[in-house]
Amino acid sequence: MNFIFISPNFPTRYYLWVKALRAKGINVLCVGDTPYNSLLPELRESATEYYWLPDLNKYDDVLKACRFFESKYGRIDYLESNNEWWLENDAKLREELNIDGLKPSDMHAIKAKSAMKEAFSRAGVKVMRYVLVNGPEDLEKAKNFIKEVGYPVFVKPDIGVGASESFSIKNEEKLEQFLTKPLSETYIMEEFIDGYIVSFDGVCNSKSECVFVTTDHFPTPVDKIVNEGVEYYYWSNPFSLKMPDINQEEFEKAGRAVVKSFGIKKRCFHIEFFVLKSDRPGLAKKGEFIALECNMRCPGGNTPDLMNYGMSASIFDVYADVIASDENKQDMTHEKYYSFAAHRKDSKNYAHSVDEIMNKFKGSIVFSGRYPKGIAEVMGDQFYFGRFKTYEDGVEFATFTTELA
Repeated sequence: MNFIFISPNFPTRYYLWVKALRAKGINVLCVGDTPYNSLLPELRESATEYYWLPDLNKYDDVLKACRFFESKYGRIDYLESNNEWWLENDAKLREELNIDGLKPSDMHAIKAKSAMKEAFSRAGVKVMRYVLVNGPEDLEKAKNFIKEVGYPVFVKPDIGVGASESFSIKNEEKLEQFLTKPLSETYIMEEFIDGYIVSFDGVCNSKSECVFVTTDHFPTPVDKIVNEGVEYYYWSNPFSLKMPDINQEEFEKAGRAVVKSFGIKKRCFHIEFFVLKSDRPGLAKKGEFIALECNMRCPGGNTPDLMNYGMSASIFDVYADVIASDENKQDMTHEKYYSFAAHRKDSKNYAHSVDEIMNKFKGSIVFSGRYPKGIAEVMGDQFYFGRFKTYEDGVEFATFTTELA
């Protein structure tokens, strides 16, 4: 079996996808933008072959590399990056090479937030009310929408990743400023929800059946982290452990239904929901969840590692199992934990030193390190992962680590 993996060198931990696939006897043919001699030894050892390109954004060059692998190794069975940035290029490459999986014609339904709402609704999950706006011609449409849902409203690109271009509009003056000239792209305007994100994460087989599932809880809104630089932590919470903030039985049922509705096959997924912090008349009550967006890849940064520590199992190995045999062959009976991620920024002064953190939580901290520049701008410079038998112990660790001086 031949598997082309795009950009296995970034994020750094992505060599683990390659390592897991190779352990199943799969030829993993890698295309990346880091020179071969600068790769992690683990990636060099795991890749069947590595094709270096100085710029992965040059599609024709990436296609040429894939054609080279095809001519040398025969038919390509899979092509993935497990990375949102390359999702559309991956689809184009599959079409060019006649590889099964997501194609360009599938992109709108899984990239546009407005289109996602249709699939969520088919799954029986509530979604926020919205309108699409492009510029001054949509001002009256926006005003009529706001008459229905009230201020504030939240706007963001209909197709996009992250929160750098996401913000709230709190009054008519700001609305008119926003729509005073044509926008650079279509924006989705949604009713504002006082809530936070809980995600349904995992891997599914060719029948859209989930074979590995867990949850990640993000109590601090992403836009506040990006736009205001506030301190934050988040945690991974297996379904076998009590969740302090959500009805886990209903949430798992909804998550599995969404995977089926989107028709996700032999992929990782990261499906985000809002949990309401207060009642929203006409939509949902405090503590209920509504669908936000569905991502056809694993969560970003080192969150896959955080999930692994909580599940005492490897999503990398589960994914490789699904590619090789369409099932999860891992032992899922090991003890589960609440695994917490706490982040610190070099630009801030914290109440507790690194030595204090390491000594106080010795035996619980399972992973720490630094994020590369591109990720650090959002996630923070330094991260600490700890796993705990109780949620309360995890919160103590996270708040201690992120407390400012």
